[in-house]
Amino acid sequence: MAENVLYYGDNLEILRRYIEDESVDLVYLDPPFKSNQDYNILFAERNGSRAAAQIKAFEDTWHWDKVSAAAYQEIVETGPARVSQAMQAFRTFLGENDMMAYLAMMAPRLVELQRVLKPTGSIYLHCDPTASHYLKMLMDAVFGPVNFKNEIIWRRTGSHNSSKRFGPIHDVILFYWKNSGAFFKQVYRPYLKGHVDSYFKNTDARGRYWTNALTGAGTRSGYSGAPWRTYNPTSVGRHWAIPGKIITFLGIDEDLTPQEKLDALDTFGFINHPAEGSKAMPTYRQYLEKSPGSPIPDLWIYQPHTHGCLYGTEECIDEDIRWLAAQGDNERLGYPTQKPVGLLERIITASSKEGDIVLDPFCGCGTTITAAQKLNRKWIGIDITHLSVALMKHRLHDMFGNNVQYKVIGEPVSLPDAMALAENDPYQFQWWALGLVGARPIEEKKGADRGIDGRLYFHDEADSKKGRTKQIILSVKSGKVSVKDVRDLRGVVEREEAQIGVLICMEKPTRDMRRESAGAGFYKSRWGTHPKLQILTIEELLTGHKIDYPDIAGVNVTFRRAQKPKPKQKPHPELDYPEQ
Repeated sequence: MAENVLYYGDNLEILRRYIEDESVDLVYLDPPFKSNQDYNILFAERNGSRAAAQIKAFEDTWHWDKVSAAAYQEIVETGPARVSQAMQAFRTFLGENDMMAYLAMMAPRLVELQRVLKPTGSIYLHCDPTASHYLKMLMDAVFGPVNFKNEIIWRRTGSHNSSKRFGPIHDVILFYWKNSGAFFKQVYRPYLKGHVDSYFKNTDARGRYWTNALTGAGTRSGYSGAPWRTYNPTSVGRHWAIPGKIITFLGIDEDLTPQEKLDALDTFGFINHPAEGSKAMPTYRQYLEKSPGSPIPDLWIYQPHTHGCLYGTEECIDEDIRWLAAQGDNERLGYPTQKPVGLLERIITASSKEGDIVLDPFCGCGTTITAAQKLNRKWIGIDITHLSVALMKHRLHDMFGNNVQYKVIGEPVSLPDAMALAENDPYQFQWWALGLVGARPIEEKKGADRGIDGRLYFHDEADSKKGRTKQIILSVKSGKVSVKDVRDLRGVVEREEAQIGVLICMEKPTRDMRRESAGAGFYKSRWGTHPKLQILTIEELLTGHKIDYPDIAGVNVTFRRAQKPKPKQKPHPELDYPEQ
């Protein structure tokens, strides 16, 4: 697959219909599960107030009912044998409850994700401790216990007070390979200064270094136990065990014999030979300025207020995967389950190469696909709400502009498509229609919209920081419309003191509707005059028509703008060793 793709729809259906066998290199998923909590998308108000608008995107609806019972029955009857057995055991133990419904939803999706992964692929499942132990057993059934690699602990928040237990501040990321030959690249972070001071005590013309063993305990047959020059590791009960990280770091061929690798290291000047007559084995010199740093373990725990602890940087410990602050965080877009880009960058760097395909079936606000784009990977994103798809489009545009190319599958592209969506799911139709004009749904709950379906905020003064935020009120109608709808919208615009009102409708407006909208007058800006009331049909929007307002770069402030990616800093100086 050569293209980046954004899919709207149920990920199970999308996976089965569109994603080919063994076509994906890396999967990351953060499936929703939090008992008794709604999932809302929060957008910071752009009108100067500090209130947050809560927009219902979807609810945690994994309850045991006919749908989940049918999903359970299907996976038990048609799924892989181990998965079927695991699900039956879960049912016996858990009974018929929300957790069982959640597992019934996850099982077929994990089976499909296992199918689409390449033999060299990996999967990272992000979850909280409420469900992690059940999901780990399910992952064992799908991928095999032998392919379990890590249970990564990520600190997701600074504190969480709880009077009857220790504060829950971590998430779990389950890391599995598809097969034993999956790709993995070690990722490093800077050394602690204390480590540098304790170990790198020696100095030569190349800088600070310490010596490390080239042998391991116990004897071996074959090349690893054979002599090199005058050194015989078997004679001292050891064998050659050259650290793989230095071989990789120096670009030495990993397929060479231990003796050939030792020759290469000696050519580079990395071998520390013992004094003549000593029975000691040679060691290698690990230079500080040419070392990649500390390999990242399975504890990913940002430590605030540790500036100055790391060698060569003022970053805090694990600052690259810091949690997102609730307020004032430049990266936060207002999506409640948003994860930091740095977290995904670690995962993508470790388990994929440039040009590989990264898949996120619960894409949310698009952190995975933006991290993949930043790291020169291809990507596939799937989400079940048009609101999330619209947010991802904004984020990709803000971060990469015209430098990212992708297609969207599942969104209406014609009037019949739009009509079908409106009939099947009116609220999804509403969110999709608002996305066409760069607006967002209202914060009020369904049924309490007070005549408002969406808002678009804009700035049109020379100094937008000092100027007042203006707004456009939107009303979306999928059925019959009449002059009454225009009059109602006019009343709402006046009540809200908005600058412009827009009626989006499926049907073509009548002559009376046009006349009523024209009678509302104009909003004047420094860029001209704009009709106070406007009517746009879905057909017009699909052919490129837009709202008539000061639509220039930076004017629309409806969505918080994502930051452009910063150039990646090299973790260590370039190598200056001679070529082999």
